[in-house]
Amino acid sequence: MFAPRDPDEYLLESERRVIRVRRHWASLLWDTFEAVALLAVCMMISYLLPPEGWVVQNLLWYVALFVVLRFTYQVLIWWVERIVVTDKRILMTTGVFTTRALMMPITKVTDLTYKRTLGGRILGYGTMIVESAGQIQALNQIEYLPKPERVFDAISKLVFGTPEDQQPPPRGRQPTPAGARFSMMQARNIAQGKKAVG
Repeated sequence: MFAPRDPDEYLLESERRVIRVRRHWASLLWDTFEAVALLAVCMMISYLLPPEGWVVQNLLWYVALFVVLRFTYQVLIWWVERIVVTDKRILMTTGVFTTRALMMPITKVTDLTYKRTLGGRILGYGTMIVESAGQIQALNQIEYLPKPERVFDAISKLVFGTPEDQQPPPRGRQPTPAGARFSMMQARNIAQGKKAVG
């Protein structure tokens, strides 16, 4: 009853889910560093205080408790947030206590870009910039997106691909693995007229 609604519950029966991800764990790195640093400072000050400074020590422990609760809440926000791409729209659900569902129809996408910093290349995340006719701000720039090439290729295929590309695989036939289905290397080889390997 109080659990956040699953993103799949927002999908219509006629929709086909292509991708479902949450933000990369690297989005929590700064929050983790901040929480550990504040806890270390509280412990160090508490250790250095004289025994008669019990009032300040109690205050420090309350501060430490607040830091732990705040970090737990940030992890919960990260855990419940999901980004879903279907053959009809891009959907993002957020919120622990107040749930928000943000949606952008695939047909409104006019431009798509992704970028990766050096840290993003090392850890495996990137930023996807979606430009649309409606300009939904929350979906314009999605940071800390895991496997951004795969998401970029999937949306590109849905927006610019042929109608056959947008159809689900026939019944009885296993869908192509995600890595093979959305391969930028394959797309480049086809554009250059090279024969596909494998």
